[in-house]
Amino acid sequence: MARRPVPLRRPTYIQRLRAPEASRGNALHAGAWWLWALGLATAASRTTNPLLLGLIVGVAGYVVTARRTDAPWARSYAAFLKLGLFVLALRLVFSVVLGSPIPGTHVLFTLPEIPLPSWAQGIRLGGRTTAEQLVFAFYEGAKLATLLICVGAANALANPARLLKSLPAALYEAGVAVVVAMTFAPNMVADVLRLRTARRLRGRPTGGVKAVLQIGLPVLEGALERSVAVAASMDARGYGRTADVPPAVRHTTNVLTLGGLLGMCAGTYGLLAAEGARYGLPVLLVGLALALAGLRLGGRRSVRTRYRPDRWGVRAWLVAGSGAAVAALMIYAVTLDPEGLKPGVVPLVAPGLPLWPAAAVLIGLLPAFVAPVPPKEAS
Repeated sequence: MARRPVPLRRPTYIQRLRAPEASRGNALHAGAWWLWALGLATAASRTTNPLLLGLIVGVAGYVVTARRTDAPWARSYAAFLKLGLFVLALRLVFSVVLGSPIPGTHVLFTLPEIPLPSWAQGIRLGGRTTAEQLVFAFYEGAKLATLLICVGAANALANPARLLKSLPAALYEAGVAVVVAMTFAPNMVADVLRLRTARRLRGRPTGGVKAVLQIGLPVLEGALERSVAVAASMDARGYGRTADVPPAVRHTTNVLTLGGLLGMCAGTYGLLAAEGARYGLPVLLVGLALALAGLRLGGRRSVRTRYRPDRWGVRAWLVAGSGAAVAALMIYAVTLDPEGLKPGVVPLVAPGLPLWPAAAVLIGLLPAFVAPVPPKEAS
C-alpha cells in the first residue's frame, strides 16, 4: 500500500518574522543602522536623567553585541565607549577646576583660587566645589557621552563600503572621502595588532618607543600601498566620468542642495535645542525635501552603475522606525514631564525613572530581534 506524501508545513507568521542568517543577499541596509542610532542620539539629547541615559547606552550596547560582525570597523564600539567615559571624566574635571554657575550649599572641598584679571570676569580657577555643581556636570557629561556611544554603535553595525554603495550619485565623491576616513583607522589598528603578534611570536618586544617606531613604519607603508591600489582600481574602472548637463540644471542643483542642507542643519539644531522644538521639525522636513530634490538633479552628472544594490526591505523599515519612534516619543515626553527627563540639582534630589519614557527607549531593542543574525551567532 502506497504511503501518502506528507504535506509540507508552511512557515508560521512568527517563523517568517524570525531573523534569518545574514548573507550578501539579505544584508540590512547600512542607512537603517544610522537612522536607528541617530534616533537614539536624538532621544539622548532631550534628557539629562542619568537613568534614561544609562538605559539608552544599554539598549545600544545590547544591539551591538547581538548584531555586529568580526569586521575591523565593527570593533569601534569599545573605542567610542572609552571615549564617552573620558569625556564624562573631563567634564567633571573642568567643573572642579573652572567652576560652575550652579549655586550650591553642599561644599565638598575647596581648592586654592587663582586671581584672574578683570577682563576674565565670570571665569575662575579653583575655589569651592559643591555637590550640586558636580551632579550638574555629571548630567551634562553623561548626555554627551551617550551621544558619542550612539554614533559608535552606528559605526560598529553599518558597513562603510555598503553605505558608500547606497549613497546618492551626487554625493559619491564626498562619500568616498568619508568612507576612506572611516575605514583607515580600523584597518590601521588591525595592522598594528597583526605586526605586534608577529613580533611577539619572534620573541621581540612589543612595547617601548623603539618598538613603536619599528611597527609604525610598516603600518604607514601598508596604508599607503592600499591607498595607491584603491586609486589605481578606481582609475581602471573609469571613476570620475561625468555627464554633460545644462548650466541651468547645475545652478538649480547647487541652490537646492545648499538650501536643503542649511535647512536640515537649522531643523536639527531646533530639535536638539530645548527652545526650538516647535519650528525644528517643519524646517527639517522642508530642508530634507529640498536636499533630496537637489540630489536627484545632481545624480544626472554621474554615469556610474551599481552592482547588486542593497534593498530597503521590511526589516530596514523596522530598524529605522524603531529609532524614529524612540526619538519622537522622547521629544513628546519633554512636553509632558520635563522634570522627570531633566531632573533638577537645586535642591539636590535623587533622579527618578519615568516609566513610559523608559518603555519608549526599550523600543530601540527591536533591531536585536529583526535584523539578520551574523553567521557566527546564527543557530
